[in-house]
Amino acid sequence: MALMIKSRKKKKTNFMKGLWLSISLVLLLTACDSQKETANGTASTKEKVDKEVVVAVPQDPDYLDPFLAQAAGTREIMFNVFEGLLKPNNKGELIPAIAESYKISPDGLTYTFILRDGVKFHHGQEVTAEDVKYSYDLLAGIDTGKPLYTSFSNVESITAPDKKTVAIKLKQREASFLTAVTAAVIPKGYKDSNKTPIGTGPFKFVEYLPGQRLVLEKNPDYYVKGVPYLDKVEFRIIKDAEAAFLAFQSGEIDIYPRIGSEKLEELGKGYKYVSAPQNLVQLLAFNHKRKPFNNKFVRQAINYAIDKDEIIKGVALGKGTKIGSNMSPIMGKYYQEGLEDKYAINIEKAKQLLSEAGYPNGFTTTITVPSNYQFHVDTAQVIAQQLKKIGVKANIETVEWGVWLERVYQGRDYDTTIIGLDGKLDPYEILNKYLSTAKNNFFNFSNHQFDQVLEQARTEVDENKRVELIKKAQTILAEEAAAVYIMDPNTNAAFKDNLEGYQTYPIYVQDMAAIKVKE
Repeated sequence: MALMIKSRKKKKTNFMKGLWLSISLVLLLTACDSQKETANGTASTKEKVDKEVVVAVPQDPDYLDPFLAQAAGTREIMFNVFEGLLKPNNKGELIPAIAESYKISPDGLTYTFILRDGVKFHHGQEVTAEDVKYSYDLLAGIDTGKPLYTSFSNVESITAPDKKTVAIKLKQREASFLTAVTAAVIPKGYKDSNKTPIGTGPFKFVEYLPGQRLVLEKNPDYYVKGVPYLDKVEFRIIKDAEAAFLAFQSGEIDIYPRIGSEKLEELGKGYKYVSAPQNLVQLLAFNHKRKPFNNKFVRQAINYAIDKDEIIKGVALGKGTKIGSNMSPIMGKYYQEGLEDKYAINIEKAKQLLSEAGYPNGFTTTITVPSNYQFHVDTAQVIAQQLKKIGVKANIETVEWGVWLERVYQGRDYDTTIIGLDGKLDPYEILNKYLSTAKNNFFNFSNHQFDQVLEQARTEVDENKRVELIKKAQTILAEEAAAVYIMDPNTNAAFKDNLEGYQTYPIYVQDMAAIKVKE
């Protein structure tokens, strides 16, 4: 019995040795094959890693739904997900997107668009004229009488005579209407855009984790062949600028848009950057319905007390263009020159105006600034020091981005604030936030002459006359001291030197479809 047991143990031991030897050989061969695939460049894992990038952004989206989103930081991300009938290129020119062509009726009231063949939504459904009609009916408020976008408020009707044709009829001529149809098109009847957005752009939505990241992946059915080049893009939400820079230096981040100018010299080897005007207006906004900013003399006094050159030099390190109204020189022929020096620094004049307004000893106020934009926080600190010279004590209140959107932008509950207003493709769309009836007029600015001039500019088809009206509107904002218009700060974008194709736009977007990883 004992011998028999011994024999079985021996057989079992030999069997186990053979089994482990076989497993080891299989694992070794598998490893060799894996290494061979990697060496030949066919390993899918390595290739996928090579085509993923992480982009630092300082804020959460306000809404994923393109029809609700107001924040420029949201639109810069979702530019990659949504498209309209037309879209802008990096020069600000309108090019075909979902529509392949269009024509305008002789009376200038009807715009007819022919859709491109083969455009699909991210869930695989082909885009039809009914989808466009559904989307733009919502924006124009056809059923509710309340347009979601002011750019669609002039729309009288939208029809889809066939699967590939959309006709939009306007109430009156509008010189800038084509820029409106860059607005997103979503599937007809789709109600979940704020949870799972579906568009037609080069990237598809994957996930959004508030305070952490928003992830996109390549749209394999995109109508532009070979685009995008990346498989995946993660927009990583890092609210603290210093933390974002450390993550960039450590290699966790591949692209750092709007990196502070002071950080560019610290990049070292392995990085490169671009710096260019961005069609953005940085300003100190006043709440015109709150004392003392309902007084024009007070607003003018503060304009005379603020040294824009000092801010540009100290905060932007010289990488900024001084402005005098709500428009950047990047807008070319529409830009009214000379306003940038209308309120050249004059402390005595500022004190005199304050005295005439009934504040000979100054007053105390609060500058509310979104904490995730260090550039604006730094600007607030400089302005607070400058205002001391005229007896104005400015306390700085930093708030989370969500709080700023809710309380300042939507609730209009603030004294003053510093923010950057993103540019648009058309000058009317830049200035219309100052219309007394505009939903996004968080300044509470109201001026009858401004309203009249800008509405004229909206319908004026003679381009020379339109240019003069746009310039006149800018002049009114400057004369009324509607805000302190500081600068168009350069957009600085830094990225790893193995990336190429990064493009700057005259609007607030991150075009990930253009990015390539160098082999």
